[in-house]
Amino acid sequence: MTTLFAPAEVRNAVDLLADRSLIRLVTEIDDNGAIPPRRLAGTLPDLSSHQQRSATEAARAHGLVRTEPGTGLELTEAGLELADLYDVAARWARRHAYPALVCEFSSRIRHVLELLAPSLAAQDADGRPWAPAARLPSTEAEADLARPRSLLIQWLADNPQLTRVTRVVEPEPVA
Repeated sequence: MTTLFAPAEVRNAVDLLADRSLIRLVTEIDDNGAIPPRRLAGTLPDLSSHQQRSATEAARAHGLVRTEPGTGLELTEAGLELADLYDVAARWARRHAYPALVCEFSSRIRHVLELLAPSLAAQDADGRPWAPAARLPSTEAEADLARPRSLLIQWLADNPQLTRVTRVVEPEPVA
């Protein structure tokens, strides 16, 4: 059985997960271990301090990283599973030269997540069934996409905090 999410939930999750800064942070920690305090700028020099701060705050808020005394910023179980999802998505994209033969790692992941988004929701915001996001190069590519899709669905089901849409609560008027 496939778990379907509301379109707003899918957009919220894909927007966060496909963020280049978050991808860089999660994959850097996954590949090289915890980032010691005050070493974030040296570890991710291609990101501005604002991008580093935003990625770290988002990762903490969604339970992807934690700070451990003596080691620094490290991945939680959810962060480790997300890193695995990123690896699977990037391998699929490389194998099928998607979106192009030569492409940056984080861009590959972003494109795969955006490709998968329509299949995660029952319908679009207007209530119509989702149309495919892009034409895939082959039926083999479509079949191979089953594993990244399955991992993403499972990851989102295990991490419902990511699909929740932030709602702004307006204060009640004062009489």
